[in-house]
Amino acid sequence: MKIGLVGKPNVGKSTMFAALTQINVEIANYPFTTIDPNVGITLIQARHDCPTKLLREKLENTGRQSETIECTPRTGSCENDVRLIPVTLVDVAGLVPGAHEGKGRGNQFLSDLSQCDALIQVIDASCLTDLDGNPIGTGACDPIEEHEFLISELASWILSIINQGWVRGVRRAQSDGDKGLMSYLYNTLNGIGAKEKHINSGFNKFKINEDTINPWDWEESKKHRLALKLREEIFPLYVAANKADIAQESELNKLIEFVNNKNSIIFPTSADSELALRRANNANLIEYNFGSEDFIITEVGKQKLSENQINGLEKIKSTLSEIGGTGFTKLIDKIIFESLEKIVVYPVQDENKWTDGDGKILPDALLVDKGTTAKGLAYEVHTDLGDGFIKAVDGKTSRIIGSEHELNDGDVIKIHSKV
Repeated sequence: MKIGLVGKPNVGKSTMFAALTQINVEIANYPFTTIDPNVGITLIQARHDCPTKLLREKLENTGRQSETIECTPRTGSCENDVRLIPVTLVDVAGLVPGAHEGKGRGNQFLSDLSQCDALIQVIDASCLTDLDGNPIGTGACDPIEEHEFLISELASWILSIINQGWVRGVRRAQSDGDKGLMSYLYNTLNGIGAKEKHINSGFNKFKINEDTINPWDWEESKKHRLALKLREEIFPLYVAANKADIAQESELNKLIEFVNNKNSIIFPTSADSELALRRANNANLIEYNFGSEDFIITEVGKQKLSENQINGLEKIKSTLSEIGGTGFTKLIDKIIFESLEKIVVYPVQDENKWTDGDGKILPDALLVDKGTTAKGLAYEVHTDLGDGFIKAVDGKTSRIIGSEHELNDGDVIKIHSKV
């Protein structure tokens, strides 16, 4: 799972990246602080208790010792039966108007996004920077305009790719109709991460209000509308209304209403607050559960922090109460589990002890699409397991399940294969 952080320069993308990944990156108040993309891992909480809780209960019911039953994640972590799943974040250089024509970082920026499953647009909800990322002051930008320019740039980039071989697409349409044109679009756009389902869905949405006859006569504006529909499917775009802690309430609410009306996801966020709280938590100065609206200053913090620092933390606490937390954890959770409809499943080698070949309990937690079958999971683990699939076993019920059985969130699955 890979999520790209996008937007114009100087809106807080790198600050968000540093807070969520705990990787030190250059952060400064000027455009194009980020040149090459930063890549790191953040952790997202599964929406269920770690299955080891159930395993302990099973052992207790049979009178066996269960205190030492703890999962041992190969990636991510597990604390107090809360399983944290790794998600890759990509922080790319800021995008300025005209990027598809080569302005700013241009097409290099766009190609950095090609393998992302979703994009979070970080917007300056405080309106302090212009569209090029220059800090101008109050009223420097319109957050809605900022949102729409990015959508237009992504669509224009897709259109520029489509146009490179449009004659070939038209020829396919002449011989095979819509099916031929969709085949051309898939073959042209799969290099930027497009899948057949994206092309089919985007093209069918385009057809609702547009005729698709005679594509050789289409004007650029019509092809751009097609690119807009394809963008929705290939690059789902969600919004972090950043700097919400210093934004005017009226401007923030206007942006939230606009994005919600487009059936997208938006949360007010504060990257500066999240970074400050995570660093203070790591230094044992506060106790902060990531994404919470509250935190506690520890005894160590009370001893080491100055009065001004404590006052600063209290100000952050007041802000978090007003905007409902820093927003990032809630935003990523909703994107992954609701919009992208992912579930978490645990493949194991021993369906009774829930271990791998080395005796580690539930070492792997995989994010897969809702509706993934047992055989589909086998392919997620390894192609050979999928090719040699025989059957699977539900570790929670010990029931044998077939290849087309759809998995549920939190399932523990043993795959039997000829391999």
